[in-house]
Amino acid sequence: MTAITIRFFAQFRELLGERIQLVVPEGTTITEAVQIVCRERNEAATALFGEDGTFREYVILMQNGIRVNRTEAATTVVADEDEVAVFPPVAGG
Repeated sequence: MTAITIRFFAQFRELLGERIQLVVPEGTTITEAVQIVCRERNEAATALFGEDGTFREYVILMQNGIRVNRTEAATTVVADEDEVAVFPPVAGG
């Protein structure tokens, strides 16, 4: 088993909380880990994922401080003690 932390920011934090610690089976991907958190939170699942189960275009992901392309999240495996961060779009001004 693999222990990870998922942090949510801005509007995603409002839906899911700031930080969730999760134990997942070895080989779990970023997409699968976030889907586990969203299982019983339909509003959050709709905000983060499209109908095909992939992250929406505007979702920004990081694994241990390194940006992960949303299209690669389905194949990027989490490791023990990893921190995954999930951000909504960022706008300046």
